[in-house]
Parts: sequence; C-alpha cells; structure tokens
Amino acid sequence: MPSPLEKARQAPDSMKGRILSAARKLFGEYGFHGVTTRMIAKAVGIDISTLYYHWGEKQDLYEAVLTDLNEDIRLKLREIEKLVHGKPLDVRLEVAIDVMSDYLFHNPEASNLMLFSYFVKTRTRSDLDTRMTEHLANIAVAMGLALDKTHVPPQANARVLAVWNSIINFASGENYFRPMLSLDRDAYLEVVKETLKFILIPAFTRKDS
Repeated sequence: MPSPLEKARQAPDSMKGRILSAARKLFGEYGFHGVTTRMIAKAVGIDISTLYYHWGEKQDLYEAVLTDLNEDIRLKLREIEKLVHGKPLDVRLEVAIDVMSDYLFHNPEASNLMLFSYFVKTRTRSDLDTRMTEHLANIAVAMGLALDKTHVPPQANARVLAVWNSIINFASGENYFRPMLSLDRDAYLEVVKETLKFILIPAFTRKDS
C-alpha cells in the first residue's frame, strides 16, 4: 500500500498533496519550531482535524517534507549523472552547478530546509540527514573524486560539501545578498552560477586536486 507521501507525490492536487506543499513552504520559511499545524491548515483552507486525518502529528508531516525533499534531490542528482556521463570534469561541474542552482532557486524553501536540518534539532533524525552521506558519495564518484561509493575519502566529501554549501548559501541568502549586488532575480542567479564556476572549476580541475 502506498505511503501518505507516495500518494501526495503521485497526486499533488489531492488533499494530501496540498497539505504537503503548504507545509514544505512554511517549514522552509520558519523552520520546524516556527510552524504550527494551525498555520498549515490555514494555508490550505482546512480545519485541524482534516490535517491530522491525512498526516498525523506535526513531526510526521515534517519528516514527510524532508523525505520529499530528499527524493527531489535524488532525482536531480540522477538527472545530472545522465547529463554528464562521459564528459570531462570541467563540463560535469558546469552542468552540476547549473542544474542544482536552477533547482534551488526555483524551490527556495529547499535550501532553507537543508540549513534548518543542519542547525536546528528536532526530536528525531531526519531522512535528509541520514541520506546526506549517500548523496555526497554519489557526487564524489560522479566528479571523479572517488572510484566507488563505498570508498570515499574525507577530503572528497569535504570538497563536495564545499560545492553543495556554496550553492545552498547563495540560494538561502538571496534576500540578503541580492540587494548588495543591485541585481534582479534572474541576473543574480546568473552571477551566482558564473561566480561558482569561476572559483570551483579551476580548483577541481588543477593537476594536484
């Protein structure tokens, strides 16, 4: 039998899907502790009992939101792997920066949810936390920093995190950074991509890397 999350992903316009979408945006804006079930119910236009019927407690819904985000990231990484297969490292990096930047800027709650999961404690460990090591290993292999996913050196994971966190911080900090640069949103995204490529591609493609 499909889980509530699977049902929501299969039917985004269903009640489960609408609640999940509203919760994802609110948790991305205010974090777990800043959101109440009443806020989510109000955003969807339902009463509390309907929310509980479809998702249970707030913690259950929050875990579903992070699992939903994790699945999005997994699919994006698979998309990148298909696009960069057999390409030189500089092209792989360029594509990865473009695809992940576009995803995070078009889903602004995603970068905030990741940052909240890093720094804000909840009662249980999130699925996003437990899958992050797997994501790092997949990226490290795709970037040629490790031969296989079971033997990834700490230095390789750290380098992947440098790329990952650079994109997340530019996306999450857009409202703070963009006015400093006096740019509209589209121009800011292009400058972010160009800057990341300018810094990261030479660092990864130098001979001693």
